[in-house]
Amino acid sequence: MNNYEPINRNFPPIIKNLIIINVLCWLASITLPRAFNIDIVELFGLHYWGSEAFKPYQFITYMFLHDTSSVGHLFFNMFGLWMFGKDIELFWGRNKFLIFYFFTGIGAGIIQELVWHIDLSRAAEAFNMYASTKDITLLKPYLTNLTEHTYIPIGRLMELKEQILSSAVTVGASGALFGILLAFAMIFPQARMMLLFLPFPIRAPYFVAIYAVVELFCGVAQTADGVAHFAHLGGMIFGLILILFWKKSGKFYN
Repeated sequence: MNNYEPINRNFPPIIKNLIIINVLCWLASITLPRAFNIDIVELFGLHYWGSEAFKPYQFITYMFLHDTSSVGHLFFNMFGLWMFGKDIELFWGRNKFLIFYFFTGIGAGIIQELVWHIDLSRAAEAFNMYASTKDITLLKPYLTNLTEHTYIPIGRLMELKEQILSSAVTVGASGALFGILLAFAMIFPQARMMLLFLPFPIRAPYFVAIYAVVELFCGVAQTADGVAHFAHLGGMIFGLILILFWKKSGKFYN
């Protein structure tokens, strides 16, 4: 399909239901901790798989949670889901769109886990080595106020190790959204989109390529913005894998 024409401005059913579920989950994550002391993010946010807080179902549930400190994270994800997802759902149909949504969201979570593993497996190894060597210098990158005479009992050591491993948690539909953004560019390559730093619209494939480069730079540079940049790229990567599979098997347009 070479020419982009908006298919429908209404809310197709999957988009509508995803937005409703995300809003309800966001409200629950705000009210339940205060009313019943139930931390939704702790239970259903995606934790590092080496942590005791990790559960396999979090690969799905994390996609329906968002930052509770403001409504911005939820709003922009849901706006993007509606803006780019509605035409894709109407193009592919609800079942294929839903498969793509979950495949890219889970894929983004897998990539985030791999990125965490690079850093956190080193931390876990340092704690394990301290248990046998008592070399406190191994823990200095991870704990503060340590001296060469500091001794940490094994019970406390395991508690500190778990605190570090379980502190890694991510929430949000951004990974799936970036997969949808890629799909939009591949289905409607003539669509034109705006970037804040450019005074003119550019075609969707160039927009996605620029966005991917920015995400890669931010991820490699390890910017302290609290954003899971590699998870965003993971959504794009898994989206591309599924789209190429569908194209090869002749299922992309039906």
